[in-house]
Amino acid sequence: MNHSTINTELNLENSYAEQLKDFYVFFHGDKAPAPELLRFNKPLANQLGLELSNIQEQDIAHIFSGGVTPTGTTPLAQVYAGHQFGGFSPQLGDGRALLLGEIIDKKGQRFDIHLKGSGRTPYSRGGDGKATLGPVLREYLLGEAMHALNIPTTRALAAVITGETVMRDRLLPGAVLARIAKSHIRVGTFEYFASRKDTDKLKQLADYTIRRHYPELESTDTPYLDLLKAVSQRQASLIAQWMGVGFVHGVMNTDNMTVAGETIDYGPCAFIDNYDTATVFSSIDKQGRYAYGNQASIGQWNLTRFAETLLPLISSDINGAIELASQELNSYPDNYKHAWLKGMRNKLGLTTQEAEDLALVSDLLNTMQAQNVDYTQLFRALSLAAQGYTDNARNLFDEPEQFDMWFERWHDRLTREPFDTEARITNMNSVNPIYIPRNHKVQEALDAAENEANYAPFEELLCVLAEPFNERKELAAYAKPPPDDFGHYKTFCGT
Repeated sequence: MNHSTINTELNLENSYAEQLKDFYVFFHGDKAPAPELLRFNKPLANQLGLELSNIQEQDIAHIFSGGVTPTGTTPLAQVYAGHQFGGFSPQLGDGRALLLGEIIDKKGQRFDIHLKGSGRTPYSRGGDGKATLGPVLREYLLGEAMHALNIPTTRALAAVITGETVMRDRLLPGAVLARIAKSHIRVGTFEYFASRKDTDKLKQLADYTIRRHYPELESTDTPYLDLLKAVSQRQASLIAQWMGVGFVHGVMNTDNMTVAGETIDYGPCAFIDNYDTATVFSSIDKQGRYAYGNQASIGQWNLTRFAETLLPLISSDINGAIELASQELNSYPDNYKHAWLKGMRNKLGLTTQEAEDLALVSDLLNTMQAQNVDYTQLFRALSLAAQGYTDNARNLFDEPEQFDMWFERWHDRLTREPFDTEARITNMNSVNPIYIPRNHKVQEALDAAENEANYAPFEELLCVLAEPFNERKELAAYAKPPPDDFGHYKTFCGT
């Protein structure tokens, strides 16, 4: 490892380093041999108030590759633990990542600037600390797609090619992703100190989390119980939104669940084509633990691990703390169901609530699964069906009469809605995307970049996904499911 400093100010802060002294190690990334700025997210930089106009592009590439640090900046690697596929690892941490610093955006909100793939750290556990181009571009694409879908997420600020090759199953081009997050505090961060029975550090972490993400809780009588409640509600909402667009995270370990409620770590993730609750894309998830239909229950499992870390803070009476925490955890299924059903009502053009709505939604999804119906195409086609043009929706079913029976129930339900048709269609098309990161298109873009240094497919796909609800006739190919010969899609963690 070698590094240097560049004489430029980014005006970054680091409250994490200042307020949580034993939660990290200061460290520098490897100096990339020939860094090149492949993609820089200028609109995001402007939103953050990150002033780089006076810095040469080559210097920006050096900074975001991790081996060169701006004046006054001291990067660090965060420590955390985590339950990975159900098994506890007492020490994980940023094995190939660094927190460069924090920036206050134009609205006064604090964000981390974080580098992935910048080299080995004390937490690398035998890994090389590098990232390859494909996973970096995947996270760039998926994070920006989720942002455009209005789902809380980390975002890509820059992608840098390092000029070195990295050995995986073959030699691949190395790369680093600079990403933005509300923070990188994870359930696993709490687990690290809880497993060491370090209540003082747990309290420091909980207090910092409240100050940074939930300041409204500072004045409550039960701040740590309220923290559990707030994190639980955000996770219920987040996972409900994933389900609404057909997103499969793929690796919902506790070290991949942030307490800020953002989608993070786009490793073996993908979007479903045909609706199937058992869908798994990850090559290592042999048992389907993190299948599409299991995500809500895994969210509760992870929150239970979070609750366990907070028990000594909630009450000195451990039995009383367990009872209080259990009450909050027991409310999660209803919170999730409420958030999910609200989202599904929106997708169906419903603005009021009726008792039979759950059955209406569930029956449609069950029929879609039995008939191998494309999830995204069907919900987009429903806005036409609501206007009486049912062919697009019917043609997605092997047995269209199955749809016809459901359609009659839905049509009857719509007649009791106060909205006029034009407003309903506008609303439905604002929540039912026509363009998602179709797996075959994502792979096409990654293959072109990795194998041919051809970034045109990546740039075009990124442009398409920036406006997922706006139909453009010339982009019809991006709305189609994969060809029959594409086969079952497999994804990898990309480490």
